Amino acid sequence: MKSYIIGLLTTTFFVLFSSAVLAQEKQYKVACVGFYNLENLFDTVDDPNKRDEDFTPDGSYSWGDEKYKNKLKNMAHVIEDMGKEISPDGMAILGVCEVENRKVLEDLVQEQKIKGRDYQIIHEESPDRRGIDVGLLYQAKYFTPTNFKSYELKFPDNPDYFTRDQLVVSGTMDEDRINIIVAHWPSRSGGQAKSEPRRIQAAQLGRKIIDSLLAVDPSSKIILMGDLNDDPVNKSVKDYIRAKAKVKKMKDGDMYNTMYDKYKQGDCTLAYRDAWNLFDQLIISEGLTGNDCSSFVFHKSYVYNKPYLRQKEGLYKGYPKRTHAGGKYLNGYSDHFPVYLVLKKEVK
Repeated sequence: MKSYIIGLLTTTFFVLFSSAVLAQEKQYKVACVGFYNLENLFDTVDDPNKRDEDFTPDGSYSWGDEKYKNKLKNMAHVIEDMGKEISPDGMAILGVCEVENRKVLEDLVQEQKIKGRDYQIIHEESPDRRGIDVGLLYQAKYFTPTNFKSYELKFPDNPDYFTRDQLVVSGTMDEDRINIIVAHWPSRSGGQAKSEPRRIQAAQLGRKIIDSLLAVDPSSKIILMGDLNDDPVNKSVKDYIRAKAKVKKMKDGDMYNTMYDKYKQGDCTLAYRDAWNLFDQLIISEGLTGNDCSSFVFHKSYVYNKPYLRQKEGLYKGYPKRTHAGGKYLNGYSDHFPVYLVLKKEVK
């Protein structure tokens, strides 16, 4: 079987099935949906309600207009390029995290490289003490949101600990209803084991949201995306979200982790102390699996890790090229590689 991918939604890609007896051609609409940790996309203004002092002109990063504009330009370059081999329009939907406020997203979507795509923004302020939030960018010609809601993650055992909300956006794509959950789970600060209970609680909230969507429609098309600060094999993801490694292992209500095989192959999204992890994940419901292409279903997932996103020399050669590292300004991109998946739908 050979596949030829030549466009997105307004065009098609073709899959050619052939045998000695029969040759068939099928056409599909495709849509790219991704997630990107933008690593500290802060403006230059000191907000007294946030711990953003480092990202000011007088802060430790000397974060002035030039660096801020470089950051926006670099992020836009990545977003513009993601998925272009599949569609010239790239990401129809892109979840993001580590953004300070709506204003930085407004500045981002006005960058020259992506301005023509007319990305719309969904964003809500989170109670995170650093001031970083999650958000969603979407192209209105592909996705029409119908409602959205932020869910605060609370810790009864530690009411003074605040983290990012989980953003849920529901809408339609070519008449198919799609539900997107954008998450940025608590970090591993203090060590993986010590901090794990917080991510388990984040997973429990995510699972509660998933169950509420499935209760309305058991065939709901759901994509949980985000920086989960855990790998596909950790129990927060595997046991609490119930994200399976294989579609054939799914039972009612289970999710499928489209990034599991990537992780096992070493195709990861970030590195720390010579260890690689795949925290950035795209997890889908049963409604997006299977072979019935009369509506959108999952086709393939990717880690976007082109060479220009990698550190080219030194101790951290091969790591994601960051904006800052080792106290130095690198004018890089992010400490995470972005990820995306392709949805397909047969053209009748």
